[in-house]
Amino acid sequence: MKGWPGERELTVPFDEVLALDASAAHEGAPIRDVIFDFGNVLVDWDPEALFMPRYSHERVEAFLDNDVSGFYDACDRMDCGMSPEDGIAWMRETHGERWAEMLTYYFDNFLDSLTGTIPGMRVLVDDVKAAGLGVWGLSNWQSQTIGMAEDAYAVLRALDGRVISGEVRLRKPDKAIYRKALETFGIDEATAVFVDDRASNVIGANRAGLRCIRFRDERGLRQTLITAGVPIPQVAD
Repeated sequence: MKGWPGERELTVPFDEVLALDASAAHEGAPIRDVIFDFGNVLVDWDPEALFMPRYSHERVEAFLDNDVSGFYDACDRMDCGMSPEDGIAWMRETHGERWAEMLTYYFDNFLDSLTGTIPGMRVLVDDVKAAGLGVWGLSNWQSQTIGMAEDAYAVLRALDGRVISGEVRLRKPDKAIYRKALETFGIDEATAVFVDDRASNVIGANRAGLRCIRFRDERGLRQTLITAGVPIPQVAD
């Protein structure tokens, strides 16, 4: 099945400040820091777009089916510190040369998988900063490609700091990486909120003591933050 394994089986609402599990103690507390995921929250990550010039639709669909190629399993390993070379070797050994060759192409053309800033998010990050809140990044991302993304996208450079899974060798949704981020940023979990599009990472954040908003689009996130008391501009009628 196409996409991250297990995500479709999870039911987590969008556009709500979720305070479950260990984060329940902070429900209703003021928000002073917002931590953003990167892929499909700040920048659009679309590996299908990268493969379009060289591979048929059917082959790309097969590659993006983890049961066929192991692509998302390879990403998980590389997000946790495995090098691209070792990731390609792992895929070759476990799933075959056909898919290892595509993963090589993926890394050779990585920037083409990032198709732009998510609409409205550069302005939203700026608005949150202007309101006096801290803005931070916490992303599952390979250490070898994060620099390319930051060079290409101003919204990533606008953050006050970030923790990247491939650099710290920890990965969402494991509790340890959320704790690492709070420690690195020097912020209080009670007054922070984490924004991520993946249900598993939302659940992980709550279990680590962080309130979380599951992201769908900028307008939904903006209104959720406003409702929670963050003094940023409304969308004008």
